[in-house]
Amino acid sequence: MINQRYNIKLPVTEPHQLNQDEAFCTLVENGHEIKFRFHEYGEFYKRPGLYEQFFYHRLKCSSPKVVADILAKVLRDNRIEMTELRVLDLGAGNGIVGEQLNSVGVARVIGVDISEEAYLACERDRPGTYDAYFVCDFCDLDVTTQQELALWQIDCLTCVAALGFGDIPAKAFANAFNLVAPSGWIAFNIKDSFLLESDSSGFSRLIKSLIVSDVLEVHHLERYRHRISIDGRPLFYYTLVGKKEFDIPGHILKELD
Repeated sequence: MINQRYNIKLPVTEPHQLNQDEAFCTLVENGHEIKFRFHEYGEFYKRPGLYEQFFYHRLKCSSPKVVADILAKVLRDNRIEMTELRVLDLGAGNGIVGEQLNSVGVARVIGVDISEEAYLACERDRPGTYDAYFVCDFCDLDVTTQQELALWQIDCLTCVAALGFGDIPAKAFANAFNLVAPSGWIAFNIKDSFLLESDSSGFSRLIKSLIVSDVLEVHHLERYRHRISIDGRPLFYYTLVGKKEFDIPGHILKELD
């Protein structure tokens, strides 16, 4: 267990002036102040325990446990054995979600992240969490990686706290979705505002189309507190768990390009 504590300062700027993906903090390290945005995950991953201290202890992030627990409940209700599941964890980071999936009894968990820093942090902090870990860009998968992933016979996709702010583009999520076997399971979370009618971004349109089409059969949709903001306000997300019926059609994928 990592016991190191960091001196983290939050800005004086009025929090409502910052969008969630613009929020930043300052780390005091060796007498110097280093400023970086919350979504600059590489900076967090370089420092053992910093990501957990800031997002999970200070900002009370609950999403990995919430999504894993709801996925487990939906599968129990559908008499699906967790021990038979082969999960692709998209945006795996340093392994927090993988750890939760292991705790609810998933058989195989394959991590994927575009960041080399994420992979190195996972190997450092949670070795053995994933049965395999791929560092790759799901917007542009090479043939070899596609073939290696296909061998795992993925029948579940998870993506937690990584959608909608440019961390994982809509096309990358769609490509991962299409790797899941028919009748496989999809579990992810998104900020509640992405489901508003007024949001016309590509990612929002993709998620809405999945919900209202025959591509995904929704089994559970729930609004919950993802974490608190830097001024203590709750930030709400939706978690969605559903069964994949079909691949995302080609014309939708072309729109994402």
